Amino acid sequence: MSRRPPPGGGDGEYPSGNIEFSVGASAGGSSDLITRALAQGIAKELGVSAPVINKPGANGALAAKELQAAKPDGYKIAVQNASLFTITPLTVSPAEATKIDSFEVITGVSRDDYVMATNPKSGFTSIEDMKKAGKTIRYGTTGVGTGAQLASALTFKTAGIDATAVPFDGGAPNLTALLGNQVDVSTMQIGEAIENIKGGKLVPLAVFSKERIPYLPDVKTAIEQGFDVQVTQYRFLTAPKGTPENVKSKLLDAAKKTFATPEYKKFNEQNSLTPMEVSPQEVLDALQKDSSTFKAKLDEFGISLAG
Repeated sequence: MSRRPPPGGGDGEYPSGNIEFSVGASAGGSSDLITRALAQGIAKELGVSAPVINKPGANGALAAKELQAAKPDGYKIAVQNASLFTITPLTVSPAEATKIDSFEVITGVSRDDYVMATNPKSGFTSIEDMKKAGKTIRYGTTGVGTGAQLASALTFKTAGIDATAVPFDGGAPNLTALLGNQVDVSTMQIGEAIENIKGGKLVPLAVFSKERIPYLPDVKTAIEQGFDVQVTQYRFLTAPKGTPENVKSKLLDAAKKTFATPEYKKFNEQNSLTPMEVSPQEVLDALQKDSSTFKAKLDEFGISLAG
């Protein structure tokens, strides 16, 4: 059995054992699929195994806390969601909020846009249809403090629609509930919904990007429908704070080589993902900008995402 080298003993020997990827969401959702695709590529480039461990809970906060406490030796890393750092802090006390400066950002990975969809049985085809329904809309989200919750809450508030959130722990259970008609509408990542949309099992009502999404070119943005709501999810590779430079450099090089492979590019296309393979500083800048924008929006409309 291969053993990890002692901490700090990184004389160019990294990695000499398995690299564990943790993912703060259940299996089958976008975070899980992206983590597995990246782990597979990095494992191949570095010549080791890269098991993926699912640790769902609190929009990734449980997995993040575990990563934060791990040895900074490069043997435990994770793809993390922007929403954990830009939206979740708006739902918890400052002491509970996960902070990006507790981690090393290795590289940006990809962007994932949101779509609000409904079961065909609802009869809805637009945001305006929900407004005309004259009833309280029960909407599923991928969890408290997620972009799905924020996009939904802003939409219903700006449209003047009475609505109640039904949070699920991740994309897969949220999708299952919508397909089973247990909620009226759900907001989720496009990659999680597109197969069922194309198969006629779900009806898309709006996307929350600035412009229409190439993967769903016929679906109007919320902005086009008269509601100024723009929320996207993006992800980046992280390691515990204090991870040595040579280790970060090897992980970045392996990630870049993975991004360049035809297999990984095809994975992005198949899952409706837009590459966001940017530098750590660009990730940090985006997080700071979004945090300010989302807080201002919630304050403007008097929305609380907590509970």
